[in-house]
Amino acid sequence: MMKGISLFSSAGIGELFVSDANIDIVLANELIPKRAECYEYLHPHTKMYCGDINDDQLRNELIEETKKQNVKFLLATPPCQGVSSLGKNKKQEHFVEDPRNYLVFRVFEFIDSCDFDYILIENTPRFLEMLFPYNGELQGIVPIIMQRYGRDYAIEYAVLNAKDYGICQSRPRAFIKIFKRDRAWPWPEKQPEITLQQAIGDLPSLNDGEDSGIKWHYAKKENPRTVLALKHTAPGHSALTNPVYYPKKEDGTRIRGFHNTFKRMVWDAPCPTRTTYCGSMSSHNNVHPGRLLPDGTYSDARVLTMLETFIVSSIPKDIVFPEWANDTFLRTVIGEGVPPKLLYSVITKMEM
Repeated sequence: MMKGISLFSSAGIGELFVSDANIDIVLANELIPKRAECYEYLHPHTKMYCGDINDDQLRNELIEETKKQNVKFLLATPPCQGVSSLGKNKKQEHFVEDPRNYLVFRVFEFIDSCDFDYILIENTPRFLEMLFPYNGELQGIVPIIMQRYGRDYAIEYAVLNAKDYGICQSRPRAFIKIFKRDRAWPWPEKQPEITLQQAIGDLPSLNDGEDSGIKWHYAKKENPRTVLALKHTAPGHSALTNPVYYPKKEDGTRIRGFHNTFKRMVWDAPCPTRTTYCGSMSSHNNVHPGRLLPDGTYSDARVLTMLETFIVSSIPKDIVFPEWANDTFLRTVIGEGVPPKLLYSVITKMEM
């Protein structure tokens, strides 16, 4: 197997199938202790360096260990909150001021110091559009990489949507491939889309607060006023547009929001992107499609259960997490990361 290193590893969910691609991630780095702990739980054979990659001692130690173990694959998934369209940075000037967006430059130190055959940098699509101060001017990340490594490496980039690669979720992600010119690394072939009906349509219907008895398939208790509004909301619609049964505050006044909040999904399309707020019906496209009931209302006035979230994120149904990993933690790290099957689809095409 080819040895690999993972930087900005988070909880390790995106790497669940990496070993199936004949890659052994032997080293990893993550800043946040709870995420590093989860990573170690999911990948017990990987040596985790928990700490700030900006720390010279930690970074140099990790680089030396990378060279010592003759690691040939580098996976870097720097934090995307600074460039996400759902984050606070809506304009270039905000982006420049966010220190998280410069962490990718730490990746260059590893490339400069080590002899990798393959390097994969993954982020949100907006990452490819942002400009970085470099050599006295603002430049995009791909031109910067071309200048630094274009002589020795082939460099390709693309935005791939998870729904095109066997995953029931519309989730575009940006990939930058950097690989030795004597190697081959084609892009994966597209696959037919999987609808929500195909993916989760066989699971039992649930009202809020109910537990099906199936592992991970339970529905949290919701606000009764919101539940009432969603019971009168058809698939593909937002309860905000209902003439009578709309989301209300405690004093009865109407809640205002974006057109895709308090909105049901549809059965005949992939799931919308699962964000870090996928546990809230008041966030974007988070409500189960539901089914029409005999009384004219709709079932399942709730967000997707953890099991449904796993399925549409290509996470194994029987996965086991640490006991302390609650729903909020899991939804956050799932919403921040790349679906594991999408990452697998990219790296499994590397010529070993």
